[in-house]
Amino acid sequence: MNKDHRLKEKFIILCLALLFLGSILSIKAQDKKDFPFPVTPYILEENGLHVILSEDQSLPVVSVVVAYDVGSINEPPGKTGLAYLMEKLMFQGSENVNRMQHMSLINKVGGEFNATTTEDKTIFFQRVPSNQLAQVLWLESDRMRSLQISASNVEQAKQALIEELNRMKESEPYLRSFWRFDQLLYSSFAYSHPVAGDEEDVKNLTVQDVTDFYRTYYVPNNAVLTIVGKIDREKTLEDVKKYFETIPEGKETPLLPFASSPVKETIVESIEAPFAQSPGFLFGYRLPSPSSDDFYPLSIIEYILLEGNTSRIRKRLLKRERTAIQLSGGIEVRKELAVLKLFVLNNNTLMAQRSKKAIFSELHKLKTNYVPDEELKKFKNMFKRNYISKYTSSQARALFFSETFITRKILLNPSEELEKFLAVTPFDIVRVSHKYFTASSIILDIKTK
Repeated sequence: MNKDHRLKEKFIILCLALLFLGSILSIKAQDKKDFPFPVTPYILEENGLHVILSEDQSLPVVSVVVAYDVGSINEPPGKTGLAYLMEKLMFQGSENVNRMQHMSLINKVGGEFNATTTEDKTIFFQRVPSNQLAQVLWLESDRMRSLQISASNVEQAKQALIEELNRMKESEPYLRSFWRFDQLLYSSFAYSHPVAGDEEDVKNLTVQDVTDFYRTYYVPNNAVLTIVGKIDREKTLEDVKKYFETIPEGKETPLLPFASSPVKETIVESIEAPFAQSPGFLFGYRLPSPSSDDFYPLSIIEYILLEGNTSRIRKRLLKRERTAIQLSGGIEVRKELAVLKLFVLNNNTLMAQRSKKAIFSELHKLKTNYVPDEELKKFKNMFKRNYISKYTSSQARALFFSETFITRKILLNPSEELEKFLAVTPFDIVRVSHKYFTASSIILDIKTK
């Protein structure tokens, strides 16, 4: 074979290879799911504020969410309750807004508002007629820029929080049990102490403590602003820049405390709940990070075991064997840590022991038998319905994007993400069950007087 012929042959092979590669890339591009609705992310270069805009012309309303990447996880020892206290202070007035005026202005235009603080995020939400969007942006920007942290405001918020803590203790006989269980599940202080804080810590918080916390975490570069509803995208972005662009960027937030690796051993403890009427137990496993691929089959397992009256554990404990009188639980996520939690109440300690055996039995079945196709399909459909409901309304979509962005630091495509959950196979369920439902369970028995 001469040299020219060999070169010609190599050229043909190269062309075929490029054509094949092109077809593969084309298929992959076609497989990439589009967002099921319009959505555009921005970032303000001046201060690092993340902005997510999504148009929904179906109703003349707009939902606005400001989410801060801060919660009780960010509180140092001895200063618990700071994040929850800040939620209350955010309604106590700012440079151009009087105390409680934020609420009254939203109510006046027929809007609604809410706020929540968890272990890893703080969220402020408003839904108003679409022609009131500018006012909401002004209100949110004013308290991000210039919250009034006076001695009287801090003292009022502290007293309100202490009263709430006392009400919680009086009305919830199992509260101490929940707090202790978190200490067993999450080995570090940052992840395990209650969001509402410790009463003595709250009493000792100073104006300087609150000011430092505010200036560190309630800043543009530690927040995401999500706007969903009847908006004009370009005009809305102009308004966002008008109200938020001149707010100074905050300093870099401190790194979170190191979350130690799960202990590979079984932990069994007991605690007394003297005012509780029924004994019971808390049961759990430590799971992988929510960004792990294993989290997809584990989320489907959560449905198979606990979602709805036909789920395996719920049906067995409450209907078939009737060893439990109450059951709740599911997967809980705190930043990069996740756990599976169950709370079970029983008529007596004998029924509690039988309930535990039944739970271990159901987990063993997941390791040794494939989930039947029809059952798997049923729970995937339930998961799909619930997942889609998270972004069908403007309010739900604004919260969905805010919460997932704070957690994952990316603009999550719900269509692509949902496909990963729905692609879970019976083999995946067996595999992750063997991997995580091991001998390292955590059990806290709750005893009554």
